[in-house]
Amino acid sequence: MTVIELLVLGVALAMDAFAVTVSDTFAYRGQARWRMWMAPVAFAVFQAFMPVAGYWLGSLFAEAVEAYAGVVSFVILGFIGASMIREGVRALRGNAAGEAGEEAVAPDALRVLTVGTVAMQAVATSIDAFAVGVSLRAVNADVAVAALAIGATTFACCAVALLVGRRAGEMLGDRAQVLGGVVLVVIGVKALLGL
Repeated sequence: MTVIELLVLGVALAMDAFAVTVSDTFAYRGQARWRMWMAPVAFAVFQAFMPVAGYWLGSLFAEAVEAYAGVVSFVILGFIGASMIREGVRALRGNAAGEAGEEAVAPDALRVLTVGTVAMQAVATSIDAFAVGVSLRAVNADVAVAALAIGATTFACCAVALLVGRRAGEMLGDRAQVLGGVVLVVIGVKALLGL
């Protein structure tokens, strides 16, 4: 495979990670920079690792991964997305109540983007890269070069997502968390349906 083909493949694999990173910037506003940069790093590492795993273990686990990848992604992203929607709606209601004279909710101070959340998201968005690793073996591609290209592309896409998401999140305010949760649920449904 050429470098251009690998970069295009990397961008294609990174799109779910891009969307999840944008959703994280909506849901976890006001976080320390290092917390927000966990997502691009974790997504890049997992997107680079999974093709290598697929390349070497594909013959053993390819059928199981293909059979359950959509379900696993749906459960993880659906759970995280539903939680984000619930918290976002609660924040919107609390802030609306605050405008009526009651105490407003300050949800940003309560939410923290954890390593566990990012790790679950990274797994959910990189499962399809395992199948790509199986394909790389079939075409006798250099898996090390492919993994580096996919990981670097994913990191770059997610870094852009941090900038885009932060600006969009500032414009959307508290609605951003609900929108971010909806995006995660949609990605999970898409994975479940195999789209």
